[in-house]
Amino acid sequence: MLHLPRSTDVKRPLPKTGLYRQFAWPASQRERFDADISRLAFTNWISPQTLPAIAEGKDTKEIYVIEITLKSRNFDPKNIILLARSIPQRVVYILRHEDEAILAVYHAKLFTTNWQSLDAINLSLTGLNLDAVWENIVSTIGDFLVEQDKSLIEQIKIDEERDKLLRQIEALERQMRTTRQPRRKRELYIKLQKLKQI
Repeated sequence: MLHLPRSTDVKRPLPKTGLYRQFAWPASQRERFDADISRLAFTNWISPQTLPAIAEGKDTKEIYVIEITLKSRNFDPKNIILLARSIPQRVVYILRHEDEAILAVYHAKLFTTNWQSLDAINLSLTGLNLDAVWENIVSTIGDFLVEQDKSLIEQIKIDEERDKLLRQIEALERQMRTTRQPRRKRELYIKLQKLKQI
């Protein structure tokens, strides 16, 4: 499915009851998690022990892959964020429903790919060390490029600010189209021009 080297295969179940005990989630979170997620399993462990060609990174010592079988394609992203925040490791999630899946990763925020058939899902490991591999995984799943002089976190913040600005511009343009008063329309136009210059 992911086309990862066999040396990284783990294939170990991850019981939900064990997670509930270990993380002491409140009953409401456990119920919400249980409503979305059918089963979890560790599928791959990416580290210098399993892939000697890739060195350990300064921040990233190993990367895990967890396969999550969903009860429905319409899952609550908060469940994946909850799991990601509870496990203090670098983890790539395969969210699977029947014959389709998406990849997800949490790094400052949750990033996901589009739904694809299981055969089309591919996780590319590019980089000389695990820091570079992790950065490439996050940017590939998040569908963005990290600029040369920026860190991964800085790039995520820049992209979030750009998205917020674009949403504000779209909202002002909608307001301008519906406003009838010339004075109010002019105020919105001036505001819009200032935002476009940022």
